[in-house]
Parts: sequence; structure tokens; C-alpha cells
Amino acid sequence: MNLTSPRVVRELLERYGLRADKRFGQNFLVEKGYLAKIVEAVGFQPGETVYEVGPGLGTLTRALAEAGARVVSIEMDRRLEAVYAETLAGLPVQILWGDALAFDWAGIPPHSLFAGNLPYNIATPLITLLLRSGRFRRMVVLVQKEVALRMTAQPGTPEYGLLSLRVQYHAQARRIVDLPPGAFFPPPKVMSSVVCLSPNTRADHPALFRLIEAAFAQRRKTLVNALKAAGYQPDRVTEALLALNLSPQARGEVLSLQQFEQLLDRIS
Repeated sequence: MNLTSPRVVRELLERYGLRADKRFGQNFLVEKGYLAKIVEAVGFQPGETVYEVGPGLGTLTRALAEAGARVVSIEMDRRLEAVYAETLAGLPVQILWGDALAFDWAGIPPHSLFAGNLPYNIATPLITLLLRSGRFRRMVVLVQKEVALRMTAQPGTPEYGLLSLRVQYHAQARRIVDLPPGAFFPPPKVMSSVVCLSPNTRADHPALFRLIEAAFAQRRKTLVNALKAAGYQPDRVTEALLALNLSPQARGEVLSLQQFEQLLDRIS
């Protein structure tokens, strides 16, 4: 079955009485060249398991399986059950029905692989959850370009924030390729990007991310005032900033990950 043909996808949806559901952020990737780039970026060996979220009609799922992966895919739209019986027939694919945000990611084997055309409405919390699980050696995600820019942003840029620092703390990230709306059916109204993440083994640091979250909760405020609103002592924050050669008028968006770590050490 050629799931990279918009005509075939349209006919498939019509045959099962389906349409892309905005509640699930569904836009189906139908461009063969981009599917190949994702499969290549995952870099699995034949027979290795790749975890996937939001398989849609099974386009990427099928591409991964045909390239030799065993795919465990998490989907919450039960309307697609009959579709998968057709589109994924005979392939080494296991569908787990449920919410990926409620899945026990900490229970999967270490050094696992992940690939997904992520539903736009859960991309940020899901990426955060996957990184915090510490179970992956490589993650390849297809997200809105806006999210990709936030994932790879540097201090002092408009896109820099909590997600940027979460990604930097847990992984090395690179944006591989941007995708136009026409690569999808139906076409979204935004550009998309593929991002490859190579996670490290750092344990999660809740205190650090409470600090970072507070710093960006009110971006227009100075860091001193933003942290004061979250219960941190402003005098200690001011002293710490001066000790780090930073202005007391600085906002959170100018601090690097290392500077946030140093700030936490000084005010703890």
C-alpha cells in the first residue's frame, strides 16, 4: 500500500469514514523523501525496537518496519484500529492503545530508540516526559518548526526558554530538515521540522527546573522579580547575580544552562 500518495490516503480515510481529527493534532506525513530522512536519522539495526507515538494512518510506522525495525506504537484514537489491520498487516508492529502522556516510559529498556510525527498539541510535554525518563539513546521527532526552534534556541533569542534548557540539560539536539505544509495530508498551516536528539545520562534535577520554570513564568519581569513571585528571596538572587557578573536587571532569557546551575548553587 502506497501511504505516500495523497490520493491513497484520501481514499483510505473515505473508505473508513474518517477525517483528520484536530483534537489529536493529526496531519499525516505523505512525502516519501522526508520519511526516509526520519528513518535514516533513527539509525536502528535490523530487528531493533523503535517506540513511536501518534502513528496516524501508519505512514511512518510502515516505513520504519519495512526498513527492518520492530515498532511499538502508542495511539489513542481507537477509530484507527480497522485501518491498521489493513495498512500494517504482516509487519512487526505492536499497537498500544492509550495516552502517551500517561504511558510508563520509565519502564521501557534503557538505550531505546524513538521516532514520531508528534501530535502538535502534545509535542512539548511529551518531549519533556521522554527526556526526563532517561530511557532513550536517540529520539527523532517531527514537530512544528516553532517548537523545533525553541528546542534548539540559544540564550538571548526570542525562542529561548524552558524547553530549550530542558533539551540542553538532557541531550544534544540538531534540526535536520524543515518540511513544508505540502508534505502532509491535510496540509497544516505551519512549517514543520525534524529534530534529532541524542540524550545523555544526566539524572533529572527538579530543583533546577523549578528555578528555570519560575524564571520564565513571567518573561517580561527581571529575573529577581520573577523569582520573588515564586518565593525565592530577592536579596539572595541579587547577590548571586552580581557574584556571577550578571546585572540585577537581567531577565531569565539571557542566562545559559550553566549560569542557572550556578545561580541555584548560590541561592540554595
